[in-house]
Amino acid sequence: MEANTRGTGRLPAAFLTPGSSSFMDFLTEHQPEILPGNRQLPPLQGAIEAPHGTTIVAVTFPGGVVLAGDRRATMGNMIAQRDIEKVFPADEYSAVGVAGTAGLAVEMVKLFQLELEHFEKVEGATLSLEGKANRLSTMIRGNLGMAMQGLAVVPIFAGYDVDRDKGRIFTYDVTGGRSEEHVGYAATGSGSVFARGAMKKLYHDALTEDQATTLVVQALYDAADDDSATGGPDVGRRIYPIVTVITDDGFRRLTDDESAAIARSILERRLEQPDGPRAALL
Repeated sequence: MEANTRGTGRLPAAFLTPGSSSFMDFLTEHQPEILPGNRQLPPLQGAIEAPHGTTIVAVTFPGGVVLAGDRRATMGNMIAQRDIEKVFPADEYSAVGVAGTAGLAVEMVKLFQLELEHFEKVEGATLSLEGKANRLSTMIRGNLGMAMQGLAVVPIFAGYDVDRDKGRIFTYDVTGGRSEEHVGYAATGSGSVFARGAMKKLYHDALTEDQATTLVVQALYDAADDDSATGGPDVGRRIYPIVTVITDDGFRRLTDDESAAIARSILERRLEQPDGPRAALL
């Protein structure tokens, strides 16, 4: 296809043929071999060692939603990376936080971003938040073969629904099963049990944006306290959680200084009331 048009300045016929508004459908028809789920892996020789990312949390508040993630990636019992990014904008009003196999997760997010952009260019309108959540579900399902070999990707999708005027959170399993979280908070990854427990105690329906951003960092701190694969705020290296806010003004990522200020205030309060078996000796 490319050889016939090389040097002519003309696009291949596939790019000029009317079809679906889905970029994934376009790849499936014309170059299915480059989709992550269609790649052939070598014969399995035991467990596959690849960097994995955890933990992702999300919280809604009146007027929007906060999506955040820690910065640690692990490979077995080793820390593979201390400053990995796990939270990405999907488009102007939505974002994805990914836990699981880091390389596949980042590639899936890039495809998802392109999928939404392609739809908007072809249709001249954006997908609804519900439609975006469904598209991501299809992509996760396409990765099921990889997931069965230990290379799973389990995201949280969050966004501001301009039609309903509120923030919404969607969680997934490795098969692409999708659920909307109506309790107002969600977590995924190895530290999700501890993060969810923290959010359950701190969450209420009237959170301000500042309270919501503090809450997610609190939850990540609690997850890191009990889960070795989750990285807490690293003051010594100045590595802090990625915190994003999505409102009717669109997607915004907190600056490093803003995240640092939240993390430091939490650490200072906890130092005033330390816990653990030796806390009373301080």
